Amino acid sequence: MRKLNFDLRNLCLNHKEDSFATQSKRLHDLQLIANHLHDLGFERLHATGLKPKHVFALVELWKKDNVSIGTIKNRLAYIRWWANKIGKFDMLPKDNSAFGVDDREFVSNISKATDLSDSLLDKVSDPHIRCSIELQLAFGLRREESLKFSPSFADKGTFIFLKGSWCKGGRSRSIPLTSHYQRLALDKARIVAGFGSLIPHYHSYFQQLKLYENITFSLGFHRL
Repeated sequence: MRKLNFDLRNLCLNHKEDSFATQSKRLHDLQLIANHLHDLGFERLHATGLKPKHVFALVELWKKDNVSIGTIKNRLAYIRWWANKIGKFDMLPKDNSAFGVDDREFVSNISKATDLSDSLLDKVSDPHIRCSIELQLAFGLRREESLKFSPSFADKGTFIFLKGSWCKGGRSRSIPLTSHYQRLALDKARIVAGFGSLIPHYHSYFQQLKLYENITFSLGFHRL
């Protein structure tokens, strides 16, 4: 038996709360998850080594395999149980939308608002605004998120983390990096913002928002 499968089996056997049926299903699914992690290349992983990158990789695999949203949610619940038992209570976001999983569609790499061509983007001379627009297109960010975005903070390598103060309702969220286009948009934003945000130091948020609105309106996109 592989190390992770062995560890998770023992974790289940040592924590027998809930009904027998729940215990049995949890053990089955965690063994399946261990197998998937091995197939993804995490061959030397121990139970205590669980990290967000492993969960994002699993969710992307399940999406590609067309696993139902309900099944993914159940598996994420078991992974949270696993994280709690190894003392990593706050390692994973509580909201499944952070993984691009909710009752609606999965997070797209292209904004639902519009599809801007390169020729239109070339007309955006302000580098901060252009980066904000490109991040919207790449990650499906909301307007406020794209303006307040700080690449040096948000870029976690395999995913981006959005502070609650940037997000609707004040709830932080994470979005996995799944394409070369996303990485390019993020790298451009890093160059422009440096260690700050995409709101330059000489502007307030509302001044930057007004500039953003003027530029996108002039391009003919009123609800970007």
